[in-house]
Amino acid sequence: MSQKLYLGTRKGLIEAERGKEGWRITRCSFLGVQVPMLLPHAAEGVVYAAVEHGHFGTKFHASKDDGATWEERACPAYPAKPEHAPEVINPASQQAIPWDLKKVWALEAGAASEELWCGTLPGGLFHSLDGGATWQLVESLWNDPGRAKWMGGGAEWPGIHTILVDPRNRHRLLIAISCGGVWESLDNGASWKNIGSGVRAEFMPPELAFDPGIQDPHRIAWSAADPDTIWMQHHNGIFHSTDGGQNWREILNANPSNFGFAVVMHPRDPQTAWFVPGIKDELRVACDGALCVMRTCDGGQTFEPLRHGLPQEHAYHLVYRHCLDVSGDGGTLAFGSTTGSLWISEDGGDSWDRLSADLPPIYCVRFG
Repeated sequence: MSQKLYLGTRKGLIEAERGKEGWRITRCSFLGVQVPMLLPHAAEGVVYAAVEHGHFGTKFHASKDDGATWEERACPAYPAKPEHAPEVINPASQQAIPWDLKKVWALEAGAASEELWCGTLPGGLFHSLDGGATWQLVESLWNDPGRAKWMGGGAEWPGIHTILVDPRNRHRLLIAISCGGVWESLDNGASWKNIGSGVRAEFMPPELAFDPGIQDPHRIAWSAADPDTIWMQHHNGIFHSTDGGQNWREILNANPSNFGFAVVMHPRDPQTAWFVPGIKDELRVACDGALCVMRTCDGGQTFEPLRHGLPQEHAYHLVYRHCLDVSGDGGTLAFGSTTGSLWISEDGGDSWDRLSADLPPIYCVRFG
């Protein structure tokens, strides 16, 4: 049975496929144009892509024939700022957060047919019930007073980068924001609560370090087998929750580093998760010049650096938060780097093969 892999890159949407002869690159759509986010929607048989056309801004496209042809759909758009609405100031830059789409940073399927959720910079969440033909800003979140704490981390503006829809309860959502912490809705986005006791931000003064509203979760992930078990790759650590994100414990024994951007969980085994560590802040390269993937199979009690097939000297790769993915059966993993390399493992990360070292910088990796 063939497998498909979709890559959003700086120079287009690149597809790879596994057939009888193994993996190979098969096609590029939107050549030369940035594709920061995409969604292969298996249930609908549609691939969605956010495409950044430079001067012309972000466009939204959909393909019903596995990427052979594309049609334009509506792009999430912020409404005009009401005259009475107060400015929300980014605490980091002291600039007013704009009512204007800067980047599509998350795209996930909802529980209903043609339902989509979209997270953006500068921190707006959008909802579509017609496959992206129309979008609505989720005003309950945008107007929440807690948004006043949100700030840009690595980006200029705060951004919603993770959206999780509970497979047991279609009305429960979790989102993660850099920098704004983790937020939960139990009514399909009608209302929100900032959660996350125990998450610590070392970049804040001690009296603010545990404030859930200023945290910088780089990525959160849960397992379809147990959505109450959640892993967080935070800016300054790895955190683990077993109660749906209400409370977290910090992992202090990750080897070789607690820093990174990406995390995925095994879809059937909530004890197993994978991370791609690095050196933090201004460096952002592989630890000691040796690329590895970390795996825990025991809920974070131990971590194993997986290195077979990965470069172990002079490796300057960085793996963004959306650039590590795992197949639906948990057996195949893939990750791409900012230096244009793509690796695939078909044994749970024990060994890796580099499919290409000649791709553009990779922003997003997703199995079809």
